[in-house]
Amino acid sequence: MSSAESLEETLASRIRTYLGMVSKALKQISIDSLGSHSKALEVLNLAKLYRDDAEYYLNVGDLPTALACISYAEGLLDGLKIMGLISISWARERPKKVLVAGTFDIIHAGHIRFLREAWKLGLVYAVVARDRNVQKFKGRLPIMPEDMRLEVVSSIKYVYKALLGDDTDLLKPVERVKPDIIFLGPDQPMDEESLKRELERRGIKAEVRRMSRREGPEIASSTSIIKEILRRYCDSNITSDKQ
Repeated sequence: MSSAESLEETLASRIRTYLGMVSKALKQISIDSLGSHSKALEVLNLAKLYRDDAEYYLNVGDLPTALACISYAEGLLDGLKIMGLISISWARERPKKVLVAGTFDIIHAGHIRFLREAWKLGLVYAVVARDRNVQKFKGRLPIMPEDMRLEVVSSIKYVYKALLGDDTDLLKPVERVKPDIIFLGPDQPMDEESLKRELERRGIKAEVRRMSRREGPEIASSTSIIKEILRRYCDSNITSDKQ
């Protein structure tokens, strides 16, 4: 990892920490306690808007603007606290690193739901499978080459950082990222107990979780999408050619 990437990761982690602090502080505030202080309520609503803006800019990768927004939200709340209008306590917690992995060949709603669930747990690091590994495990090459799949996954707002997997060692990216959580998809053919034993053997302290179930229609998988395309267009072409 380059120094620029390291700096960016540190900044994003701090912003996520501040987001968590401000969000928890906002939950502590009772609007009723503000009474007839309409200006104080206006300031409180402004702090919420800046918190929301910070989350948006973080998700689109605009870290300086995200930091400015969340800092302003924190300052507004501190001002209300100093004036004795609200009572809050600041609790700082480092955001967790969440590692997911997959082929991510034809991006569909199932991928988005999976990444969104991972995002709820912390900063998402998405490992994109190499072409040769996809061919090895699935018996076919992916439709999209690995560099293109990496670019697409990197652009999804729930993903903090996407990286290519390793050609020979599937757990190499885990050693690199050092995640707090490894989040598995509901259908990923990975034995959780075997994975935990291998992580322990390598000295990696990561919690293994699995998404409880697949959400959405049956077509929400790359394989089913490919089959549906073949059914709709290839079969009809064969039929029309025979006529």
